[in-house]
Formats: sequence, C-alpha cells, structure tokens
Amino acid sequence: MSVKVVIPARYGSTRLPGKPLLTLLDKPVIWHVIERCKEAGIEQTDIFVATDDKRIIDALKGEDVQVVLTSSEHQSGTDRINEVSLIKCWREDTIIVNVQGDEPMIPPKLIQQIVSFAQLNSSYDITTVVVSIDTLDDFVNPNVVKAIVGQNGRALYFTRSASPMNRDSSDDLSLARRHIGIYAYRASGLQQFCSYSGDMLESYEKLEQLRALSHGMSIGAITFDGVVPHGIDTNDDYEAIKKTMERKNL
Repeated sequence: MSVKVVIPARYGSTRLPGKPLLTLLDKPVIWHVIERCKEAGIEQTDIFVATDDKRIIDALKGEDVQVVLTSSEHQSGTDRINEVSLIKCWREDTIIVNVQGDEPMIPPKLIQQIVSFAQLNSSYDITTVVVSIDTLDDFVNPNVVKAIVGQNGRALYFTRSASPMNRDSSDDLSLARRHIGIYAYRASGLQQFCSYSGDMLESYEKLEQLRALSHGMSIGAITFDGVVPHGIDTNDDYEAIKKTMERKNL
C-alpha cells in the first residue's frame, strides 16, 4: 500500500496572508515543511504541495517539488487534498498524509509515527496526533486546539476552549491534550469525508475535523511523546519560530 504526503498551502490566510512564502533561513516556510517530510523518509516523488495560488507555484520552481494547482473554492485543506487525490487517481487504499503547510518545525519522527500507525491499523477512518498540554497558558489559548480523547484512543471532540476541565481543580492538566494538525486517511475515507457538506460545529469553531465527527466518522488520536513546536498562525508565531530556527540553524 502506497503512502503519499500532501501539503495544503493557501496564500490567502485571514490572520497571516502569504504565510507559506514567509522566509525562514532564506527559504519559504513551505520549503521547510517539505524538508521535514523528506527527513521522515518520504520519497520526494510521493510529496505533493496543493495550492490555489500561482505565487506559491513560482516560489517552488527549481526545487524539484510536485505542485498541484487546485480550485480556489475549497473551504478547507482537506477538500484541497481530496482534489489532488482525484486528479492523481490514487487507489482507494492509498494512505494519504495531510501535513499542514504552516508547520516548518514538525518533527520527522511524528510523521513516521502516524504513517506506521496508519499502515498497521484500519480501525479508524482518520488518524491524527496529540501531545500533552503542560501550561495553563496553552490550555486557555484559543489558538491551541484541544482534543478530548477517550481511554481507547478515540477522539471524542476537538475545541478551542479549555477542555476537558476538572470541576474540582481547574489547573489540573492531566487529561489536557493539544491537537497537532496532521492527519492520515485512506483515499476512500478522504473521499467520504469530503462528500459531507460543511458542518455547523466546523463553522463555529473553525475546525474541519468536527465535520467528520458530526457525520459519525471515527478519528484515532495517537500520542507523540516528543516536543512539537507550534505552527504559524499569527505574525507573533512567525517571529518566534524565526528566532528559534535561526538559533538552531535547522
């Protein structure tokens, strides 16, 4: 069973327009995401960038990267990835990994872990990743998406609010999990997800994975034990990651 990585890259971000092309160590953000995927052992021929903007295509010329021009009408990155799958006519059992285009410091081991899990397990329609939340600042930050995970590893809900909340000890973070925006699905499950219309909760929280839960799809949440730096949502995020990468010369 083959594995493909698709990186959705939208130029017109509401909070930080043009962020895939912001510069980190003299290369655009999207380039660094591609490098993390290659470091995870993904063949370059199996890595695709999905975008609706010619500026991103032009920026990646000469980088030997496969870029697919997709519709500008998509409401989510997952819909954009599904278009790539349909254009490429991938088999139904192809494992497709959605790596967000604003995660230039995503650990390659995390990508390896979700690929391995998806290859060995077919019990979930979608697989994603969570990490522990260790600070109250992250717990109450609406830009840090929380995952509520059951004992069996199945994701029950995703939210921007501080949850789950211990009624008797509001600073108890033992069950608090941060959702990492990476997904793995088989092409058939991806098509199923994208066949559903936009969901009320998805629109309310601006979290596309809620569409899957609302329609009864199962999402497995595997725990990554390492450190996962935050992605780039705002200019403050960009400046923080820029300083970190310059210090580490990643």
